[in-house]
Order: sequence, then structure tokens, then C-alpha cells
Amino acid sequence: MSDPLIRELDHYVVLEAGRGERILSAAETLEWLCGVLAALPEPPEDLRHCPDERSRALRLLETACELALPGGASVQWFAVRLEPPSPGA
Repeated sequence: MSDPLIRELDHYVVLEAGRGERILSAAETLEWLCGVLAALPEPPEDLRHCPDERSRALRLLETACELALPGGASVQWFAVRLEPPSPGA
């Protein structure tokens, strides 16, 4: 997510198999990703350098929108704007 406007967004649409679509705040999305990562047998190779689940989850929010899970499933998250941008933004 290289667009700086993405970092200003406070909500994400989260997609999980069997749960449908949910809209979460940025803080809730971070906690959700922490839980998803904690449930994995081991962290993805590209996140192993991060010291803990929170650091890994932050890295995912900044760089990705999908995480592959064991068994071929995946979870996805997309930043969304719930209100129109303010004038001049």
C-alpha cells in the first residue's frame, strides 16, 4: 500500500472464509491480524524478522492485503474510507 492516503484511513473490510465481510476499525483490524498470526504454527517467512505478532500485523497492514493460511485458505483486508475526504485532501 504505497498510497499515503491509505495510511489516513481508519477502517478495513475484512474477508474470512465462513464469516463473510466485516468492517473493522484500524485498531480492531490490527488485533484481528495479531490473532490470525498467533494461530499460525509459524509466522510467514517474510515476517520472521519481526519480534512479535503485533509487529508482524503492522507490517502486513503496511505492505499487504492478503495472508495465506494453512490448508489453502486465506484472509484478506482492504482499507476503506467511510466518510468522504475533507476539502483540500
